[in-house]
Amino acid sequence: MAIDYAAVFQALPGAVALLGADLVFADANLAFLTQAGRSRDQVVGRYLFDAFPDNPDDPGASGARNLEASLRRVLLNREPDTMALQRYDVESADQPGRWEERYWSPVNAPVFAPDGQIAVLIHRVEEVTELLRVTGRTSGERNLEAELYSRMRELHQVNERLRKAHAREREVALALQRAMLPVPVPVDHHRVAVRYRPAVGSLNVCGDWYDLAKLVDGDRVAVAVGDVVGHGLAAAGVMGQLRSALSATSRVARGPAQALEVLGRYAHSLEGAQSTSAVTVFIDWDHHTLTYSSAGHPPPVLLRGAGGAELLDQATDPPLDAAFEPRPRPEATVGFSEGDTLVLYTDGLIERRHLDIDIGLDRLVGSLENNRDIASPEALADAVLSEMLPAEGVTDDTALVVVCL
Repeated sequence: MAIDYAAVFQALPGAVALLGADLVFADANLAFLTQAGRSRDQVVGRYLFDAFPDNPDDPGASGARNLEASLRRVLLNREPDTMALQRYDVESADQPGRWEERYWSPVNAPVFAPDGQIAVLIHRVEEVTELLRVTGRTSGERNLEAELYSRMRELHQVNERLRKAHAREREVALALQRAMLPVPVPVDHHRVAVRYRPAVGSLNVCGDWYDLAKLVDGDRVAVAVGDVVGHGLAAAGVMGQLRSALSATSRVARGPAQALEVLGRYAHSLEGAQSTSAVTVFIDWDHHTLTYSSAGHPPPVLLRGAGGAELLDQATDPPLDAAFEPRPRPEATVGFSEGDTLVLYTDGLIERRHLDIDIGLDRLVGSLENNRDIASPEALADAVLSEMLPAEGVTDDTALVVVCL
């Protein structure tokens, strides 16, 4: 039996509205319009806070500000957000200029399109005004109501202070990240681009790193990316130690497998380094070969100048310190030609909630193939980030390295 979901939406007993990412009403069901005392023409197609502004006669009104903050969190974190009880006065539909004291219990949630982008926001509200206006309340009950409302406002103030503290720690962590991940100087005559994009509106930053190291003999370079489990200042500190250790180890190791094996032993003794993923590639321009090894990390991509792209996934092992006893790691070698491009990245580039990682890998390969005519690694890196990262940002940080071979 075919289901008319538009009819279901209108028949829902709860008040529900749909909002675009610009917070403009896309639709509202009958229960929402009845509860708000508005017609469809007064709501649909209008900006939320034009249709429902704060009470201008109440200097302490915060309903619109709190609601907008909740909706912005949903857009950034891509997760539902349940709000505390809100006082949000509504202008009378029958008597313009007269504001009615109203109380609401809102929940906001994202609806995802097939490509993983947020299609619309669900704004569901339950009015609880009458529950707070029980006929025949005693003085004690009225005082309890006032106390509850006061506590609610205090909780909002505490939340604001926590958000500001969160933002300060995030800025410190990002400053530390920038200091430990400087833009690299050119490696001999080779063209390389690096990018780091922090997570948006989150402390889930500073666990990703990249590194390029000139090897001691021949025209060889080691390039690596990694991802520390954790976030914030702690992850930034661990990231810096692992990055430095791998950079030093690569210069004396026989190959990338031994470099990761030694790094795994070091990770075993470093608090917070367990289960870190990393991949490193030794590029040999003298022999036109790439030798690589991966510790639980998404595979690098070799974009062929003559056409096609290849995932370097033939030497994959568990993350650092995942095995009970350290053991030799695998490595593989593949040839390359002048005009090929090597791309390394962290999972923030391809992983999205509600989407299989293979979809992200396919999107990355498609983006690289669509942009293969871009000769500059800097321009290619920017094009890939623009196509792969949603406009509202992601909840995990992203590192990207592009090497023209």
